[in-house]
Amino acid sequence: MIYDKRFKHYSLNNVPKDLISGLIVGVIAIPLGMAFAIASGVKPEYGIYTTIVAGICISLFGGSKYQIGGPTGAFIPILFGIVMTYGYSNLLIAGFLAGIILLLMGILRLGSLIKFIPRPVTIGFTAGIAVTIFEGQIASFLGLTGIKKHEEFFLNLKELYIHIGTINLFSILTAVICLITMIYTPKLAPKVPGPLIGLVLSSVIATIFYPTHVATIGTSYGQIPNSIPHFHIPQVNLSQIEKLLRPAFVIAMLGGIESLLSAVVADGMTNSRHSSNKELIGQGIANMITPLFGGIPATGAIARTATNIKNGAISPLSGVFHAIVVFLVLLFFAPYASYIPLASMAPILMVVAWNMSERKVFAFILKTKTPDSLTLLTTFILTVFVDLTTAVEVGLVMSAIIFAKRMSDVTLTEKVLPNPNQRNKKVDNQMVTDTHDCPQISIFNVEGALFFGAAQTFEQTIMSTINYRPKILLLRMSKVPFMDTTGEANLASIVKHFSKSGIVIISGINTQPENVLKKTGLYETIGAKHFFEHTGEAIDFALGQIDHKQCQGCKHFAFKECGKLSTEIESIEAKRKLSPTY
Repeated sequence: MIYDKRFKHYSLNNVPKDLISGLIVGVIAIPLGMAFAIASGVKPEYGIYTTIVAGICISLFGGSKYQIGGPTGAFIPILFGIVMTYGYSNLLIAGFLAGIILLLMGILRLGSLIKFIPRPVTIGFTAGIAVTIFEGQIASFLGLTGIKKHEEFFLNLKELYIHIGTINLFSILTAVICLITMIYTPKLAPKVPGPLIGLVLSSVIATIFYPTHVATIGTSYGQIPNSIPHFHIPQVNLSQIEKLLRPAFVIAMLGGIESLLSAVVADGMTNSRHSSNKELIGQGIANMITPLFGGIPATGAIARTATNIKNGAISPLSGVFHAIVVFLVLLFFAPYASYIPLASMAPILMVVAWNMSERKVFAFILKTKTPDSLTLLTTFILTVFVDLTTAVEVGLVMSAIIFAKRMSDVTLTEKVLPNPNQRNKKVDNQMVTDTHDCPQISIFNVEGALFFGAAQTFEQTIMSTINYRPKILLLRMSKVPFMDTTGEANLASIVKHFSKSGIVIISGINTQPENVLKKTGLYETIGAKHFFEHTGEAIDFALGQIDHKQCQGCKHFAFKECGKLSTEIESIEAKRKLSPTY
């Protein structure tokens, strides 16, 4: 079992390494969990609950040795939209449904399908999410009051503009202290968690010097309870499921993408290999259990997973220890979290947004000025100004169209003849000229996939190139790796056209196209005896089927046999003239 392999060669001597790594990651996860929850429109403790429950489940049931699970920044715009539209209780149901979807994806072994989402799409929506997160923290950073939160980016900008006169200098000072501390802590002490130090230092300064001048978690959300809520199964009906299925699917897809990307990053850092399907199963279980304890949707966190590895993690136990550390902090220090200023949380999320923006890759793809650049820009703009679901849908459609166009461009159909000057007399399109072309045998080299985007061009090239009716049409298809039903239909049209007065023969057909022809019956229509493994065999067969009388006087000499055939016909005709009884 994959689960056993993750603990292969594990011993008690490895426990201290996992414990230390779990302690460090757990300390980092506490401020992030609260910040992500607040930005998602729910109480900060729900982020803590998610970190604990999902963190344990993802580590125990996932497919990566080093994955750290919990709430992430990527979910913020989606979860905030669901909370605004449906409410917190329905967010829990949507999270549970997303868990079922992820579980089914893993059971059905769909983990590998995630890799088919094009990079311009993932970079585009990731950068869009980063912009949305950053914009959402400006109000807390500046200490603006009277702000109404909206789903729409423009409306939130309008709110900032309207309330810009309510700037609180104490909030800005608090946020700047936290930001500067976060920036310089890793430079001075690389192993010390900058977000936690920044949060604590700015909170202490604000509490001592101007406690009533900044909004805090306590004044905005109330005191954080120092216990996990009781297990609770929400009441669900069919209408709720229908209503929440679409947002649940979005949560599942984004969670699957981010968790598998995180697992791939972990593989690259450790030279290990995760199980994508088992990882989806673990993510599914985590997102089914977490809502039952009041937690929000979770996924694999790339930054925390990387930190886990850098601090010496050996096994999934480090993820379990990280969750236990968060639980102990919740148990003993939860009341103190009420004093944390919202302005201290804002720069933490701003830095998260900055780090997840993929700005260098974004700029690089834009500089290429290719269709991928357009896909990237479109996905980014739609993520920011419309919503993530629309952005991904449009991005995928654009990528599919671009892919089809590219594939059709590389599909090549050209008329060829054997080149006697080349080794093994390979065929060459440059050999075909007005004075060097067989009137009875036409050979076409077909390269590339014969699918809906290229099939019509394939047919038109052959039909337009041949302005006469040859006896034999030979299609060289050894470089056709794939054929769909559209390609088969166009090939069937060619076969139907030539079968009226000649023969279609095929050489070098690959397994997949051959299976398609057999399933549709076109293989039998062409005839098994008209399929050849090598072009030479097909040409020998073709030469045996032509009308040799037409070879008399032919000066094209397209094949090496042409000279002999022409001489034999002339000799026969000469004898016939000399002897009528011949």
